[in-house]
Amino acid sequence: MRIATWNVNSVNARLPTVLAWLEAAAPDVVCFQEIKTIDEKFPREAFERLGYNVETHGQKTYNGVAILSKFPLSDIRRGLPGAEGAGPDGADDDQARYIEALIEAPVPVRVGAIYLPNGNPVGTGKFPYKLAWFDRLNAHARDLLALEEPFVLCGDYNVIPEAVDAKNPADWVGDALFQPESRAAFKALKWLGLSEAGELGEQPPGTYTFWDYQAGAWQRNNGIRIDFHLLSPQAADRFRGVETHRDARDMDKPSDHVPVVIELDMEEVAAPSASLRAA
Repeated sequence: MRIATWNVNSVNARLPTVLAWLEAAAPDVVCFQEIKTIDEKFPREAFERLGYNVETHGQKTYNGVAILSKFPLSDIRRGLPGAEGAGPDGADDDQARYIEALIEAPVPVRVGAIYLPNGNPVGTGKFPYKLAWFDRLNAHARDLLALEEPFVLCGDYNVIPEAVDAKNPADWVGDALFQPESRAAFKALKWLGLSEAGELGEQPPGTYTFWDYQAGAWQRNNGIRIDFHLLSPQAADRFRGVETHRDARDMDKPSDHVPVVIELDMEEVAAPSASLRAA
């Protein structure tokens, strides 16, 4: 099973590019972030024609996440638990940043699509909102781990975990993505017992997933790695590889992010995890 994550930065604005990549890469499951549309205006039929079942959690103009799957989807969750009073202004959190579904494959796997808050500017309420959202994700991941089933939490985490994950780390010192608190929150999530696919697959330094549209970042390879798959132990045992589709950044009208795809062996009997290697 191939599971992709991709911040598409407006699905309707980039639909031909997104469809072209899907036809070429043919992932079984796709998690989109920043679809930037309400559910009713998501181009569902275009993806259904490619054989995908579609579930969305949209929002007008901003945010929005979706899961596409060539297998049936069930047990849909829209939004993280703990939304009451958790918004950046103290109101209930109504931002569309999380959707989860059980992928009804022969060996089912649960997948969560994540668009974690950016948190900038650091000196505003947006940064505590980011950290509180991390805390809610951590609590939900604990609950999922208790189920002892294969699951994957993937998406745009809006965090640069280590200096090696940025071409020029000094450029990000004042940014919410590289603050010690953000990096510690990401590590705390992994320390629950989750494995990060790039580490499992031994992706080399300089494997970036985002290049800003400004200042020639793409042309100078001034990128950062902020898009991740975190795997439960039961999913990590089935991990077979990871690919970062860098060439998607060079497509017509690209997103500023590129897709990252993992492969899981979802046969009834998984091979030992010691055989994990990059795709």
